[in-house]
Amino acid sequence: MQTDFLIIGSGIAGITYALKVAHQFPDKKILIITKAQADETNTKYAQGGIAGVMDFEKDSFDKHIEDTLIAGDGLCDPKAVEIVVKEGVDRIAELIGWGARFDKESDGDYKLGKEGGHSEFRILHHKDITGKETERALLDEINKYPNISIINHFFVVDLITQHHLGYLVTKATPDIECFGVYALNTQTNEIITLLAKITVLATGGNGQAYRSTTNPFIATGDGVAMLYRAKGRIENMEFIQFHPTALYEPNVTGQSFLITEAVRGDGGILRNKDGEAFMERYDPRKDLAPRDIVARAIDNEMKISGTEHVYLDVRHIPLEKFLEHFPNIYEKCRSIGIDIATQMIPVSPAAHYSCGGIKTDEWARTSIRNLYACGECACTGLHGANRLASNSLLEAMVYAHRAAADSALQINNLSLRENIPAWNASGTTEPKEMILITQSLKELRLLMSDYVGIVRTNTRLARAMKRIDLLWEETENLYQTTTISPQLCELRNMITVGYLIVKCAQLRKESRGLHFNTDYPGKRERAENIIL
Repeated sequence: MQTDFLIIGSGIAGITYALKVAHQFPDKKILIITKAQADETNTKYAQGGIAGVMDFEKDSFDKHIEDTLIAGDGLCDPKAVEIVVKEGVDRIAELIGWGARFDKESDGDYKLGKEGGHSEFRILHHKDITGKETERALLDEINKYPNISIINHFFVVDLITQHHLGYLVTKATPDIECFGVYALNTQTNEIITLLAKITVLATGGNGQAYRSTTNPFIATGDGVAMLYRAKGRIENMEFIQFHPTALYEPNVTGQSFLITEAVRGDGGILRNKDGEAFMERYDPRKDLAPRDIVARAIDNEMKISGTEHVYLDVRHIPLEKFLEHFPNIYEKCRSIGIDIATQMIPVSPAAHYSCGGIKTDEWARTSIRNLYACGECACTGLHGANRLASNSLLEAMVYAHRAAADSALQINNLSLRENIPAWNASGTTEPKEMILITQSLKELRLLMSDYVGIVRTNTRLARAMKRIDLLWEETENLYQTTTISPQLCELRNMITVGYLIVKCAQLRKESRGLHFNTDYPGKRERAENIIL
């Protein structure tokens, strides 16, 4: 298969990019491929909203920039922060123009929420399903462009570079170039060669590497792992944001239901098993402190009490108001027997967002030519050591727009590489036991959660690395000798992501932002990014 633009992922980053280039180049082919259904993305599960300066009488770009820099704990790229905050307003306007419906006051002004780390009310939202509404609007909009095609159930196995032409490619190789991808059609089990002039990674996050995560089952770090194997540059993978308040349900693994931070923005109070509102002991901002502080506070309270969760108290919030703002949270709680009017909601932290990822520049260019990355899989410099709430959808749109603008300058000078070999599966056989994959995945999730979670130590990280090395060796042997499957590829990708998180965490000899190591409780005087 051949296309001009190839986009891997159908979330807000991928679709925004597709719409931009489709509008500018109606005669060129744009192909979006996704390993599940088009609407099964991290975007879909974003509850809280999109941060943007909408009320210039009370808010300002400078305030939003300052809030982002404070949350990032010294590692934000100031230029990236300014780009996203200032250009984000126009991208939000475009999204509204594409049909996204955000909640409004009775006078027609947008209802603006406030979340942890924000100094003003600036969060646009659609009840508690902002991501789902955003994804709906985007998917509706692309139907207007006949030159955009979406193929579901295509799992990308690897990026195609000079390596596949027989050249030795290393991190030091200049001008590594992406020619397309090898992709597995999961309905026919056929691996196809998909050639493209420009390829965009919009593959989302990697929360599924942890035992408990708010991410959907598709969030297995595929883009980051593929780029690392292709010898591209990765940055700051140690900064994994744990959402403080995922709904605690015993024996649920894989994907936890998110209780958005906006609930605390509306007055929800965290309490321990004794009913104490404990956040005032950890931060003067109490329940609206940045997520890393709240998550560590909850983790500490759980360790002190020996419990597996704390509580979020919303009993004092008028039920009518809660139903208006958070109808899906209300229904979810009711479905498991919790009456939020009379009972507190059990919550615990869960892996939520990767602040690091594929290193990109201000135009979303990766270290590999003709390959862009945007959305959660990318590390643009916006988030630094900790993401400010509701900045992620904003970042995805801004850098998708910038990637499209840069692509437009390149596309007419590029041609398809014709001499790419077909995928070679000779010597492989069907796997005899799926338990080899499923058990390795359980082991990985357990060690990542226990050793590379909210609080880390050098000993825990060393143990994690030893076990990941063994899992990698076993899985690579399986990969080389058996016919590949999505399950095997995802395991392989998550092991790679786990390795990158641990390696970056070992290299960071300090505690900063989302990386808290009890062996280095202080900070260095000079903040540095870790690039692999």
